Amino acid sequence: MYKILIIEDDKKLAEFTEEYLKRYNYEVFKIFDFKKVEEEFEKINPELVLLDVNLPYYDGFNLCRIFRRKSKAPIIFMSARSSEIEQIRGLEMGADDYITKPFSFELLLAKVQASIRRTYGEYSEDNSEVLTVSGIIVDKNTFKMTYKDKEVELTKNELKLITKLLKNINKVVTREELLEELWDESSFVDDNTLTVNVTRIKNKLSEVGIKNVVKNKRGIGYYLDFKG
Repeated sequence: MYKILIIEDDKKLAEFTEEYLKRYNYEVFKIFDFKKVEEEFEKINPELVLLDVNLPYYDGFNLCRIFRRKSKAPIIFMSARSSEIEQIRGLEMGADDYITKPFSFELLLAKVQASIRRTYGEYSEDNSEVLTVSGIIVDKNTFKMTYKDKEVELTKNELKLITKLLKNINKVVTREELLEELWDESSFVDDNTLTVNVTRIKNKLSEVGIKNVVKNKRGIGYYLDFKG
């Protein structure tokens, strides 16, 4: 689960942003004691920062420069300063992106996800806790899959299959590869086991609002035909 730090003096905007991002399994922190921003930043050690420009005590541009010396975490400015010059200045200070107010939370989420992909890789590693691909979030600790505001629970086999398919999204995964994912010395696994679990995956995706995306490449395997 990625940690996001919001540094924004508009409390309502900060709270609404926190609430929205938490739906997508991000761990969100906020700072309102602007005299201790550097101290709190080091304590939280975030993996992404959402930073306002107009702040009490410190200018957001200066904070960005300070953070960049301490961390590789992507920084996205959220600012009412919409001029091209201000946006260029923010990027020159070390920010990864810049979004102007007012903005839609959908656009903000897209920028957050893109920054995380660029910094930490397109997909989570096999041993990571959370896999996020095209807005679909799979949490290996809780065995839950989330898309937008809907959530379903997964069985162990469903988790293995959806993880494999998501890591190869829009690419065919052979039946042999999928059977290997399901292999368990304590239970018998065959083609029928795979077919049953793929059907369950289709149903679970449908429950979160993603329909008709699991495709069968006859005689070869399956793939997710999904653009997000």
